Amino acid sequence: MTVLASIGQAADGRWDALIDGIAVSFGEGGLDQLGTLCTRYGGKRSLLVTDPGVRGAGHIRAATRALTETGVAVDVFDRLATNPTTEHVRDGVEAAKRHEADCLIAVGGGSAMDCAKGINFIISNGGEMRDYWGSGMATQPMLPSIGVPTTAGTGSDAQSYALISEAETGIKMACGDPKAAFRCVILDPLLTGSAPRDVIATAGMDALSHAIESYVCTRRNERSQQYAFDAFSLIDPALLRVLEDPDDRVARSAMLLGAFLAGAAIERSMLGAAHSCANPLTATHGIVHGAAVSLMMPAVMRFNSATVGHLYDRLQRCEPSGGASLVARVEERRRLAGLPETLGACGVKDPDLDSLAQQAAAQWTAAFNPVPVAEPEMRLFYEQVA
Repeated sequence: MTVLASIGQAADGRWDALIDGIAVSFGEGGLDQLGTLCTRYGGKRSLLVTDPGVRGAGHIRAATRALTETGVAVDVFDRLATNPTTEHVRDGVEAAKRHEADCLIAVGGGSAMDCAKGINFIISNGGEMRDYWGSGMATQPMLPSIGVPTTAGTGSDAQSYALISEAETGIKMACGDPKAAFRCVILDPLLTGSAPRDVIATAGMDALSHAIESYVCTRRNERSQQYAFDAFSLIDPALLRVLEDPDDRVARSAMLLGAFLAGAAIERSMLGAAHSCANPLTATHGIVHGAAVSLMMPAVMRFNSATVGHLYDRLQRCEPSGGASLVARVEERRRLAGLPETLGACGVKDPDLDSLAQQAAAQWTAAFNPVPVAEPEMRLFYEQVA
């Protein structure tokens, strides 16, 4: 039985479920429950972590109202960038201390989710983010936290890892601990309606890549593949529909749930070489992560197909094609999304490839690609999309 089939849905389309220890509340209008859920976890003074764009969309006013109506004091921290750094985390920790926060709430995309988790590490356990680079480094209990995604992409709301860049070096650190996972996640499709088309496109391709890479990585297992399969089944058709009509609320709902399940798949397994290649493009050339990973996916998938082509075919429930059908589908989705198809279109030059390949080979996710990769393979991937 798939994960989706095991979730009992209410007649109005709203439901609550426990997915890998996270209490998930799904359905339109779910943000209205934020105050009730916060008090359920003992929160009386919440720090709400977000970014200026989400605040400008009006979601923070609604979240603040839901909290204050239940007696929860709120302070808003919105000094974030697209890729949170150790400086953002330090500023957020200071805000949490000033407010004497006993609960953290992230409202936004992956940057808000990751920053909130980073703040939680430091305010609960002390030290610096580098101290938690890796897995299971937190020794003390952490504050209860709630995730409210406003984009359907990163899946950070389903994961116990915070991706934080070191401000001084730009190195992206994956800091994870089971205690850092959100106690509760509110999946309210109404919140994704304010996202512009380019955000929908990059976030959607990111979520699609999560489902694909986690399905075939070396750490795949029955549970992670169930999550990835359900995620792909939701995201793949819905992405086309929402790109054509951003007001398609059914498609937006499918995207939001699919992104969460893809994140759950990553949490139980890992990613692969496409993400390893994408991260240096974001760090050194400022290419939006979703665009970077969708650019690299086809080249990596062709390389992997000799070994896991049958899994690519199984994921999309197609006749045996050695994975070629799925590669073509990813390329089609990328084209329809209007995302770059070459490195040159992103301003990346041939002299940059050696450095990019070196950085990509050092990425943690590279070790979990289904076919072993090193610096020469990474350079080959870049060359194929130059």
